[in-house]
Amino acid sequence: MKNFFYLVLLVVLLSACGDSTDPQKIIDKAIASAGGEKYLSSTIEFDFRERHYLAKRQGGAYSYQRLTQDSTNLIRDFLSNDGFKREINGVEVNVVDSMKVKYTASVNSVIYFALLPYGLNDDAVIKKFVGETQIESKDYYIIEITFKQDGGGEDFEDVFLYWINKESYAIDYMAYSFEENNKADYRFRKAYNSRNVNGIVFLDYINYKPKSETTINQLEELYKRGALEELSKIELINLQVN
Repeated sequence: MKNFFYLVLLVVLLSACGDSTDPQKIIDKAIASAGGEKYLSSTIEFDFRERHYLAKRQGGAYSYQRLTQDSTNLIRDFLSNDGFKREINGVEVNVVDSMKVKYTASVNSVIYFALLPYGLNDDAVIKKFVGETQIESKDYYIIEITFKQDGGGEDFEDVFLYWINKESYAIDYMAYSFEENNKADYRFRKAYNSRNVNGIVFLDYINYKPKSETTINQLEELYKRGALEELSKIELINLQVN
């Protein structure tokens, strides 16, 4: 009987340990804590760097808009399940395929970051548990996100790391790699100004860059040593959720 008890205890402990390092379960908890099903039927609007964005979802259907007002024109970009289109002053204009790819990536990127962690369960996402760490006396899971080529977009080769708070399941830090001028570059972000707007949590970020050549896996240590340079702030203004 005693041996049976220890066997059951061992199975329970191993199961609990497995759950704590399962990247899918960690991401599911992060999404649930930030808004969960609220993402699936919502209309979200915000301003970012002098442009207005609108993201509408109804189940699997989505519709994104980006509005840019210059001195003479109102440019409205649409991105949905049906693809990309552009209107200037209410009139649809032809956009060559190469620019459609560019505009699609640009609109999608802003909304992807704004709605994190929701997009981390997209079909093209590959999740990997990297480890655990402590930053500023708080404990974190580290999850690596990469993408399948099919459905992963133009920048499917980019790599992301997310530091997910073990208590709140908020993404307090993130890092990513990208290619610019045929050279790998990296960014590290620290979240701040967490606020709940009608059931969905949004974050702003301080955006850092390395001062010298590095790798994505070295960014946490560089941040702890104060060896990153502040580049910009990622701020969402005039948030509305309906």
